[in-house]
Amino acid sequence: MEQKHTLSVLVENHSGVLSRVAGLFSRRGFNISSLAVGETHNPGISRITIVVKGDDYTVDQVSKQLNKLVDVIKIKVFKTPEFVGRELVLIKVNALASSRAEIMQLANIFRANIVDVSKETLTVEIAADQGKITALTSLLEQFGILEIVRTGMIAIERGSAENHVLEGGMEVGKDVL
Repeated sequence: MEQKHTLSVLVENHSGVLSRVAGLFSRRGFNISSLAVGETHNPGISRITIVVKGDDYTVDQVSKQLNKLVDVIKIKVFKTPEFVGRELVLIKVNALASSRAEIMQLANIFRANIVDVSKETLTVEIAADQGKITALTSLLEQFGILEIVRTGMIAIERGSAENHVLEGGMEVGKDVL
């Protein structure tokens, strides 16, 4: 059965790595639903969080292929509820004087922030899981959404940090896996 899978991939931080990782997915005919990349606390290592749709077998095969890439240090395929995932979204909404208070009240209910105000618009920022973002977006549609910008999901494993030794003898905390 096809479902969404979240992969956390630690890679060496240098040029061309993201292209090689993304290329592996495109060669296999996978559409990446979400992709976010950034440095870890070690500037030599980046974490790529990838969300894809597929069955368990296919994601397992892609994980094995990723492991063969020289720049890949570690791969973790997250299963719900063993991880915390968030996405940052900016939503620009029509905000006439008559609807401004209601939009601000909705933002407060969803623990979102108003990050920009103009005469005719409000920009709402929310960092949440996909369900909460979808709920807020559907409520804001009645006012007229002008633009939405999304970062893609980032994810981290739940639980305590245990030290692991990676290839090459480098020791890192579980928090970077």
